Amino acid sequence: MSEYKTEAQKKKFYRSGDWESLRQQALDRDNHECQQCKREGEVHVDSKKVEGVRKTIELNVHHKYEIEDYPQLALVLDNLTTLCLNCHNKIHGRVFGEQKRKRWDDEMW
Repeated sequence: MSEYKTEAQKKKFYRSGDWESLRQQALDRDNHECQQCKREGEVHVDSKKVEGVRKTIELNVHHKYEIEDYPQLALVLDNLTTLCLNCHNKIHGRVFGEQKRKRWDDEMW
């Protein structure tokens, strides 16, 4: 079983044919829609490829159990879900363009 602790190991995995194939299966299974938006009653679908124009990235395939902690689940379809970039960033605690809300609104003394 492989390890995915370093950036180099992760890059190698995410560029592999095995990952690309499984990623496509997850996108197809999820109808190229963000599953979190869908649960919230919204629709966020993948962008369409236009000839001669670079396709924008709208969706990520997310590991529910991260590969560095659960390498045995790295290529398990049931461990994958399709998310839009916004939902994927929220899950990983990456918030851009807006400040994270403070846990408490109390004044600091």
